[in-house]
Amino acid sequence: MSKLMIGRRALLTLAVATGSVLVLPAQAGATQAGLPAVISASAAQLHPEGVAWDPLRRSFLVSSLRHGTVSVVRPDGKVRTLAADPRMISTFGVHVDAARGRVLTAYGDFGLGVRSTPETIKKSSGIGVFDLRTGRLLHLVDLAIGAGDHAANDLAIDQAGNAYVTDPFSDAIYRVDVHGRASVLVRDPRLLTNGIGMNGIVWHPRGHLLAVNYATGELWKIPLTNPAALTQVTLPEPLVGGDGLDLRPDGSLTVVTNKLSAPGRVAVRTLRSTDGWRSAQVTRRAEPWADTEPTTVAGTPHGSYVLDGRLGTLLAGKPVDTFTLRRLG
Repeated sequence: MSKLMIGRRALLTLAVATGSVLVLPAQAGATQAGLPAVISASAAQLHPEGVAWDPLRRSFLVSSLRHGTVSVVRPDGKVRTLAADPRMISTFGVHVDAARGRVLTAYGDFGLGVRSTPETIKKSSGIGVFDLRTGRLLHLVDLAIGAGDHAANDLAIDQAGNAYVTDPFSDAIYRVDVHGRASVLVRDPRLLTNGIGMNGIVWHPRGHLLAVNYATGELWKIPLTNPAALTQVTLPEPLVGGDGLDLRPDGSLTVVTNKLSAPGRVAVRTLRSTDGWRSAQVTRRAEPWADTEPTTVAGTPHGSYVLDGRLGTLLAGKPVDTFTLRRLG
C-alpha cells in the first residue's frame, strides 16, 4: 500500500472522529471512482428535502417529506431506510454529527406527508436524533414552543454537538443540547417577514450562525455569545428562495435558491466574506441549475452535491419516485 493511500486513510479517519467535512487533494480518477457526477435515485414517493454526507457508509443520507424518514442513498442510487419514528410526519434538513455517531433531522408537517392530519399540520415540530450506525432513536425533541404555527426546517451542529434549528413559521431560532434539552436561542421579529421565517442555517467555527430567510433572501449572522446582537449580512443581491446552505472548508458559503414557494431563482451561488460576514460577495454562480427544483447541498470528499427531491411535483399533488443528486462542478 502506498504512503499516499495510508495518508488519505488517516485523514479520513480524523475527519470522521472530528465530524468535519474533508476535501482531499484529487488523485487521478479519484472523483470519477468515488462518486458519479449525477446520482439518479428511486424510492417510493420519498421526496427528500434535506441531504447530508455519511462518512461511515461513504453514501448520502436524505430526508422525506412524504414518509418522515432518514434514508441511505448509495452512489449507485440504491435507497434504504435508516431511521424512522411514527411521530415524524415529514423530515426536512438532515445533518451528521460524526464525532458523536449521530444523525439529526428536523421534522414538521406541511400537509404533504402520508400521515398528515389536521392535528399535526403546522403543529408538529422538532428534531429527531438517531444513532448513525444503527438508526436507533436517541432523542425526539419537541420544538413547538410558544403559540402559533410551527414546523422545524433545518439545523446546524456546532463543535460541542449542540444543534441550532430554524422554523419558517417562527421568529425564533432554537437550540438543542447534546442531551436533547431545548431552548430558544434568539427570538427577533426581524426573523419573520410576512409569515415566513428562517430556512437554511450553518454553524461557523468562529462562533456564529448564518441563516437565510426564504421569502426575503436576507442572510443573518447570529453570534452565539450574544444572539440578541444578530446583524443582517450586506449582500449585492437578496437570496430570495434561499433554501439550503453549506459552509465549505475554504470558508465560502454555498447557497441553493429555488422558486418553490417564493419568486426566487433556480440557482446555486457561492458567497465569500472578507470582513467576518458583515458583508459578502457572490464569487460563483451556477444559473440556471440543471435541475428545476433544488433545495439544498452537501459537501463530500468528492465535491458538493445538490439535491433535487422533485418537491414541485409533490406540491402539485403528483408525487413521483425519483430524485437527483448532482455535483456542483
